[in-house]
Amino acid sequence: MKEEFLHYIWQHKKINVLQLETTQHEPLEIISGGILNFHSGPDFFNGKLRIGGQLWADNIEIHIKSSNWFLHNHEQDPAYDNVILHVVYEHDTEIFRKDNTIIPTLELKRHIDNGLLDNYHKLFSAKRKWINCEQDFPNVSEFMLKNWLERLYIERLERKSETVESLLKSSYNDWEAVLFKLLAKNFGLKVNADSFFSLANSFDFSVLRKSRLKAETLEALLFGQSGLLDKECDNLYYFQLEEEYVFLKQKFQLENQGVLPLQFFRLRPPNFPTIRLSQLANLYHREQQLFSKVIAMHKVSDFYALFEVSTSAFWESHYTFGKSSKSSVKKTTKPFIDLLLINTILPLKFCYGKMNGQSIDEIILSLISSIASEKNTIVKGFNQLKYRSESALESQALIQLKSKYCDKNRCLKCAVGNSLLIK
Repeated sequence: MKEEFLHYIWQHKKINVLQLETTQHEPLEIISGGILNFHSGPDFFNGKLRIGGQLWADNIEIHIKSSNWFLHNHEQDPAYDNVILHVVYEHDTEIFRKDNTIIPTLELKRHIDNGLLDNYHKLFSAKRKWINCEQDFPNVSEFMLKNWLERLYIERLERKSETVESLLKSSYNDWEAVLFKLLAKNFGLKVNADSFFSLANSFDFSVLRKSRLKAETLEALLFGQSGLLDKECDNLYYFQLEEEYVFLKQKFQLENQGVLPLQFFRLRPPNFPTIRLSQLANLYHREQQLFSKVIAMHKVSDFYALFEVSTSAFWESHYTFGKSSKSSVKKTTKPFIDLLLINTILPLKFCYGKMNGQSIDEIILSLISSIASEKNTIVKGFNQLKYRSESALESQALIQLKSKYCDKNRCLKCAVGNSLLIK
């Protein structure tokens, strides 16, 4: 048993609160259990109790055994001088204040329902599992799970908002610049995400603004900063981009020492960084006010139209500078745009709405629910537990559930875990 379980029991009053008494046989009435403390110091602040007819208001400490008080050296810490109740599962020794008066103790062993204990031990059994509740997960209430997944998705958006807010601060509150950096990262996909992000951070966004009138100029900027124009190549288009980049580099005093190398290995040709950079360049050549459009749009179909973009003509017959290929129009695909929406556009819209005092949760939930579920090992794992993820809201929420709750054994903070404990 862990103290966290006792915190859960105390916070949610999962005990029979009638006819409680301390280990000194004084009647105990819980008026308020206090506020859970997530930092150092007593476990619950500002509790309010009636002990032996006297009203007490202050802090409450919780342990598995009473003797843990000394194991944790609380007797030497002034932060615990105001503890009015010591809540323990098993009482094995008396605890005294500095004036030698006994700190009242409540032993929970006799007051916890056996069914709750059995469910707790079953949930946290030592047997290795993919998730603790995998046997019971298929049987949880669909209504409860639906609401919990929505909350998990919003929680995930809140976490991503921290990244947006940090970028906004470093970009001097330029939302267009933040959008470009996040889009660049996602155009790099998983393999080149960090490289594309370092590329986007290697020059001020004003340089891109001043270079967007010609798609070729934007390609020269992105290809040059990424290091793709640093090699010898006998190709006319390469020479044109190289010449343009030399001019841009001198004009804007560009440096690219901090840009991470691009990777081609184990990528399908449509995902080569050359193709993705050309598409990104054409997007910013075509769209002068991209951020404003993103904020104004509320339909997934509009986003698909906005982000459907092709490469420049050269890349229709090439994947690299050195070798030609069968000619084809290389457009961004619907699954690729879905990733942009999931990882960039919706978190950005959410953060913008929150920072401007706009409640757009319903709009965000409607958009994410219209996008097909992602396919990854986490979604596959839940699908094997007879849960079918049908939308990106569910797949994103399941990622949050697995990574932030299941993997960290935070079942007591999870709606699923709570429902299984009390069933």
